Amino acid sequence: MVIFYFGCKGSKFLGKITTFAIIKRHKNNDNAMILNSVTWTASPNMFEGFVTVRWYGLMFAIGFIVGYEIVNRIFRHEGARESWVGQLFVYVVVATVVGARLGHVFFYDWGYYSQHLSDIPKIWEGGLASHGGVIGILIAIWLYSRWVTRKPMLWTLDRLVVPVGFVAALIRIGNLFNHEIYGSETTMPWGFKFVTNLHQWMQGGEPIFSAPSHPTQIYEALCYLFIFAVCLVMYWRYRAQEREGLIFGVFMLGIFIPRFLIEFIKNVQEPWEIAMRDAIGLDMGQLLSLPFIVLGIWLIIRAMRRPRVPLEYPDRFADADKKKK
Repeated sequence: MVIFYFGCKGSKFLGKITTFAIIKRHKNNDNAMILNSVTWTASPNMFEGFVTVRWYGLMFAIGFIVGYEIVNRIFRHEGARESWVGQLFVYVVVATVVGARLGHVFFYDWGYYSQHLSDIPKIWEGGLASHGGVIGILIAIWLYSRWVTRKPMLWTLDRLVVPVGFVAALIRIGNLFNHEIYGSETTMPWGFKFVTNLHQWMQGGEPIFSAPSHPTQIYEALCYLFIFAVCLVMYWRYRAQEREGLIFGVFMLGIFIPRFLIEFIKNVQEPWEIAMRDAIGLDMGQLLSLPFIVLGIWLIIRAMRRPRVPLEYPDRFADADKKKK
């Protein structure tokens, strides 16, 4: 058994538990060391003290900061207004949080929240759905395009989604630290044993571990990093933004096809989804992914059937001179 240490007790880094992961190995008949499983003991808290910093929140913040910078460079590259970037950031942040929360409320747990309406705003208690976040962003971009840029909605979406794969990957890493949204049991050597009594463990109790399970958070994060790289190359090297909707369409497929497939080995988020799987072979996350996959296919076909529209790239903001004055 090989134990990796991460942090120290004095600084309370990673909470009370100093072990980051315990990797168990066993010997085969040839005396070779073979990976058996990973016991995941990372704390959701990056730092505990006067202020507690959680890995999930940190990943979320880093993702939005990096995403903001990438979109800022894209807008400057195309000569858009610098003020548009800040306004877009506000629209997206608000839409992501509100949409993800309402998505969880209506798609996954309306039976509870319909009887406890005052609990809907309590996002600190957990409960966010990525499909709801996407719907919220689409509504926000529609409003943003009408009220701010006065450009087609796809103009904004083609540029906005370039960094979103990176943001989504970091959020899944945050889920990994939270010991949540993991997969079914597996005999694969990289199976993770997650803490199932997280709250009690964080209060000092003994951890209870799951059976070795698929670390689907890592699977999704790798897929999202790949689509992030694809969108970067499409924009900066191949100028795919000159075919309206192409980058957004590829992004939708790159996000929701992996999401649809990985759901087959992921544990359901709500107990009632077990009956849904038994009845139709799919869970709620897969059903919600299907419309986005169809939309992505349609956007790609539409974009490739239309002629490329060359754009100018002045590499300066349109309102740069006004700011100097």
